[in-house]
Amino acid sequence: MADIIIVGAGPAGLSAAIYARRANMDTVVYEGESYGGQIINTPEIENYPAIAKISGFEWATNLYNHATGLGAKVEFDRVTAIEGSAEELFTVKLESGMEDTAKAVILAVGASNRHLGIDREEELTGKGISYCATCDGAFYKGKTVAVSGGGNTAVEDAIYLAGLADKVYLIHRRNEFRAEETLVKAAREMPNIEFVTPYVVTELKGEPKLASVILTNREDGSTKELEISGLFVAIGQEPKTADFKDLVALSGGYIEAGEDCRTNVKGIFAAGDGRTKKVRQLTTACSDGAVAALAAIDFIKLG
Repeated sequence: MADIIIVGAGPAGLSAAIYARRANMDTVVYEGESYGGQIINTPEIENYPAIAKISGFEWATNLYNHATGLGAKVEFDRVTAIEGSAEELFTVKLESGMEDTAKAVILAVGASNRHLGIDREEELTGKGISYCATCDGAFYKGKTVAVSGGGNTAVEDAIYLAGLADKVYLIHRRNEFRAEETLVKAAREMPNIEFVTPYVVTELKGEPKLASVILTNREDGSTKELEISGLFVAIGQEPKTADFKDLVALSGGYIEAGEDCRTNVKGIFAAGDGRTKKVRQLTTACSDGAVAALAAIDFIKLG
């Protein structure tokens, strides 16, 4: 039996483990894939306070070693279900067939970016393809980039990148945007943003880095090539919450939890990109982990 079980060994989950262990809580982290979450594949991090530059792998490894060094147990086994209540113990069921119990649970399940689903996308990720403009935009100062997407995030990314890059193409498969009209209007008024509709990215070119993209017109099938240094994919995220849809309240697939990280179920907390929030960054994931852990500690001690 653990005091706190944390589901997910990404930035939020491992940060929560650090705070839980510092409070001398018996802490177990369950992870179905690898530690570090999405950040482990990021070639360079330059927006984490007090660390000017570090690779995602090194940063995630340092975080993992910090948590385990304090005594947190990290088990690589996927959580498939959680049962029980705050009045009793929570039972955590694992893919291996094993079970564990805890007084409190922190869901730090994260979210994954939707991909374009075209050839070489994985190969060129970190080599011209990014899923986070605020994370990687600074690498493209004075260059030509493109954003693929039509929602608020895509248009916001284009506006953000327009302050860094010389030229920004905003590629969307429809002529109309799902983004708020005020955002679309602001983007249209920026001289270095060019709208490219109704097109989709169908081919990636360049070796060893992205050099251009082939676009296909969805109305007439015609194609054209854009020479760019970076492509920012902003077509949404998929929170990894499917296993918990009957456990806690969800909104748009994300776990409903405010800045206090408390869900609608007493004793269960949510942290990181899998919870309802506006900003999903490395720093906010870590801060969520701290908040969720402290809330879980208070729950165990005070009820």
